[in-house]
Amino acid sequence: MDAGGTGRAGGGRGGEAGGVRTALAGLTTRGRSFLAAGIAAAICAFVLGQSDLLRVGLLLGVLPLVCATVLYRTRYRVAGSRRLSPARVPAGTEARVHLRLDNVSRLPTGLLMLQDRVPYVLGPRPRFVLDRVEPGGRREVSYRVRSDLRGRYPLGPLQLRLTDPFGMCELTRSFSTYDDLTVTPRVEPLPPVRLGGEAKGYGDGRQRSLALAGEDDVIPRGYRHGDDLRRVHWRSTARHGELMVRREEQPQRARCTVFLDTRGAAFEGAGPDSAFEWAVSGAASVLVHMLERGYSVRLLTDTGHSVPGEGADGFAGVSQGTAEAAGLMMDTLAVIDHSDGTDLSRGYDVLRGGNEGLLVAFFGDLDEEQAAVAARMRQRSGGAIAFVLDGGTWRRGASGVPGPSDGSGERLRMLREAGWSAVGVPRGAGLEELWRLADRERTGLAAAGGGEGPR
Repeated sequence: MDAGGTGRAGGGRGGEAGGVRTALAGLTTRGRSFLAAGIAAAICAFVLGQSDLLRVGLLLGVLPLVCATVLYRTRYRVAGSRRLSPARVPAGTEARVHLRLDNVSRLPTGLLMLQDRVPYVLGPRPRFVLDRVEPGGRREVSYRVRSDLRGRYPLGPLQLRLTDPFGMCELTRSFSTYDDLTVTPRVEPLPPVRLGGEAKGYGDGRQRSLALAGEDDVIPRGYRHGDDLRRVHWRSTARHGELMVRREEQPQRARCTVFLDTRGAAFEGAGPDSAFEWAVSGAASVLVHMLERGYSVRLLTDTGHSVPGEGADGFAGVSQGTAEAAGLMMDTLAVIDHSDGTDLSRGYDVLRGGNEGLLVAFFGDLDEEQAAVAARMRQRSGGAIAFVLDGGTWRRGASGVPGPSDGSGERLRMLREAGWSAVGVPRGAGLEELWRLADRERTGLAAAGGGEGPR
């Protein structure tokens, strides 16, 4: 991720009054002290009639003014750039920011101080002192940033502070460009248990190809620039009056929908150890895991919105690479926040439209009405796994890992009766352990004939 900007350090050709104010405003404590001492010496020389003291006062007072004027009128032309390595990091992981400064003028620079603006959550503001930069020369420095909170944080703009050799005056110039560092949720590696739920004929999440039975079964599409002319379907071309080409065999992949409950009323607390952050991290872990297993995945929230994918209904398409699809969804989860909704009906409306394969849901607090809505989500799904984060359990679990409350146990029972593999999430629990528990729950449900197990 490269971004840079060129700027001219040293001031512009504004009005004389504005230039004087800018130069005087840049005086340092040393420069102001010299100026005050010069004025005081001049006044004393006038009162006492001492000409030698007057010469000393003039020297002390003129020196900072000359330094400010020279520094203000010095025309440095420098170019600054920033590179993030990497530009997307999980929470709690460090990223390195590389800064580069090029002197594109014919004059050497003086002493420069390079400063980058960084949000407080990423750490202290980095500052670097650069000695004289020769004409056409460059300087490269770097610093590290780290955040335990997911989000998208702006870095920049880059600031350049100019100073004279005597330290009498400092002027600051800023570049106009900045970059964004995306801090994604933590991802926990999951074991490859057989959670099943894929649509019939899809196999264990691996790609399969559609066999074309013959020429009459070909579904052509319009010609696009770059298509191989050998794939032109002449019969359809004659019928439609425009060039039509045979569709390439499209691989089918098992589908998985990861449902994330973002209702503000369903979660309490904030910070990296809150229930909502656990749910977001869990959703991210499942998304990455299922993509790595070859599933076509989409992220759906209680608002009914899904992360756009290349395929239909928000699913990541076959031609969309795993890394690209994962990056798109992780960018969404990096900035996702609580919704204003109070129910799950809009998410249910999206899910009831068809068989969406495996459904993995992360729910917050569920009252009886919302538990009934969540139970109905299971009807058209090939398999369903629910992780329920009970707010009362998380509040009481600050010093331990208690069992679910009575209300939470009743909600889990309702989901299980509807065919879900439902697991309560106590405070401090690891997703890997709960992932295995969900597999055992699913196995027991299938053995009891309570729902569709994996194939």
